[in-house]
Amino acid sequence: MIKNMKLFAGMIVFGSLWGFSECIIGPIMADTGLPGGMLMTRIFTMMFLVLSRMMFQQRGMQMGMGLIAGSLRMMNPLGGCHLCSAFAIMAEGMIFELIWNYTTTHDLSTLHDLTTKVSLGVFTAFMVYTGGYIVTQIMTPIVSIGSFQIGNLLLFLPTILSKALIVGLIGGITIPIILSSNKLHISLKESMYYPATLGISLLCWTVIIGNWFFYIS
Repeated sequence: MIKNMKLFAGMIVFGSLWGFSECIIGPIMADTGLPGGMLMTRIFTMMFLVLSRMMFQQRGMQMGMGLIAGSLRMMNPLGGCHLCSAFAIMAEGMIFELIWNYTTTHDLSTLHDLTTKVSLGVFTAFMVYTGGYIVTQIMTPIVSIGSFQIGNLLLFLPTILSKALIVGLIGGITIPIILSSNKLHISLKESMYYPATLGISLLCWTVIIGNWFFYIS
């Protein structure tokens, strides 16, 4: 029971941090002219997904994180179709979950070979970005005009894949670096674990909701 509570608290805090990065940091990057979406996927999203997998070694957690982060994205009206972006984030968590469930074990410290780490990084980042982008391209016309034409997606597919290739190459660098810290253990006393995770999560939610109120006022 205690283990499940710790897992749930960890899922909330990592999902909240992911949502915060998508709702607050991403738009800031976009405003400064940086490719926010690509940076988000290859750095923040991968970092939160991989670190949570390393720390908790629990299947299903990353899918839950995607649901939490996606729910937070629904509360943020900035950056185009926020509903479409929310579904894309949820899809990213599910895609990551599927890839790592079938390609890794619970003990990620067994991934010693650099080639394996790089290949896993490239494949994961490429597929997560591609899947999320395709979901966005499907959902945007459905939400805006109520229909979806597969021909439009096929026309845009080369652009998606070209961007995903860049993300994949950077994932081949960032994910092995994260995996190389396999001895990383973040531990808090029992009395501090829940207040810390709750405090971080509440801070993320407060800033995102406050940003929404600021936008509509």
